[in-house]
Amino acid sequence: MTDHPFAADARLTPYWWERVPRPALPETTLPAKADVVVIGSGYTGLGAALQTARGGRDTLVIDAEDAGWGCSTRNGGQISTSIKPGFDALSRKHGAERAFAIIKEGQRSLSWIAEFVAAERIDCDFRVAGRFHAAHNPAQYEALARAVAAQPKGLEVEVQLVPRAEQRTELGTDAYFGGAVYTRHAVVDPGRLHQGVLARVLEAGARVVARCPATGIERDGKGFRVATPRGIVAARDVVVATNGYTGALTPWLRRRVIPIGSYVIATEPLPPGLMDRLMPRDRIVSDTRKVVYYYRASPDRTRVVFGGRVSHNETDPRVSGPLLHADMVAIFPELAGVAISHSWCGFVAYTFDELAHIGRHEGIHYAMGYCGSGVGMANYLGMRVGQQVLGRPEGRTALDDIAFRTRPLYTGNPWFLAPSIRYYRWRDRRPV
Repeated sequence: MTDHPFAADARLTPYWWERVPRPALPETTLPAKADVVVIGSGYTGLGAALQTARGGRDTLVIDAEDAGWGCSTRNGGQISTSIKPGFDALSRKHGAERAFAIIKEGQRSLSWIAEFVAAERIDCDFRVAGRFHAAHNPAQYEALARAVAAQPKGLEVEVQLVPRAEQRTELGTDAYFGGAVYTRHAVVDPGRLHQGVLARVLEAGARVVARCPATGIERDGKGFRVATPRGIVAARDVVVATNGYTGALTPWLRRRVIPIGSYVIATEPLPPGLMDRLMPRDRIVSDTRKVVYYYRASPDRTRVVFGGRVSHNETDPRVSGPLLHADMVAIFPELAGVAISHSWCGFVAYTFDELAHIGRHEGIHYAMGYCGSGVGMANYLGMRVGQQVLGRPEGRTALDDIAFRTRPLYTGNPWFLAPSIRYYRWRDRRPV
């Protein structure tokens, strides 16, 4: 691949796969039955399987691709409190008490994943780095300042305002108008995190079968029959953990999640000293645009990993790579001569209310719809849905029983996405 700004040996696969390639799982015969069949081997599916396997249930995980092939190893490795709507918006829809509990659930997911990684001794470059959330215009900085000053009692988080005059202490650019540092947000190598959880699942006795898509789910008395090209598996319980890759297998869920491509590049190694000027505090970074950019240094601080949405419609990483590179250079002009080593994409799942959802439909368990904040919440809700399968009271969450709504005429093809992105890009370009 030689097109500028690609390096001659650039790859269209995630940078994270260089250190942790997709696992070569041993070939295994599909069992005729299992207590639990989990469909999807990303963070959610593995989180559920870890609970059920350790809880004594014979657990089978199947995936249409290699284990972790989807967004669990394609994301930027940023971990936040995962709840997008604010307290006021949630209160109007669900009441103040439920709104409080939902936001607390997001905060709990952030603290839980730090505890989980430590307890399981997963070597994945996890670190509480803090997030610099940059204001892309002066009005957004003022909005951030108001939000920081008006945090609801009991929901306060550690946050520090950084005015534009002090911005270069956080980020080596003048492209923003200040921002806020959320000190508890974390960073991880997502490929190594997934590999570590997969190892724990296998150690717990669960079977993980890759390249074995579920093609049908049917009720069979009190249980289910899960059809695959390798045969049919009888299951007591089924967990669907497909998130942004939810398809025709589960039409009810497909109507409720909106798959949105998120595109990422990694640069070639930077010249010595440059990263210290660009990201002196080694934070993760996002900004206040509706069509957001998110970026960070690689764990060894040699490369920039830069992500965002670059097209009205889904596109190819060969196309998205140069577009992301141009956006990155607009923020950091010093990167103009640094080539792309990796360009890739993955599908996240949004929901119409911008909340993740967990529950059961016609007896089938599910958790999905992380709205771009899935590294923390997918692992956390995967764990919770596994506890729910086991019937444990600690599996209850503040997100349970929230109506999982769709829209008329929506069947899983987000026809409205292109005009929505055009509108939000226009809004992002406005000076105030």
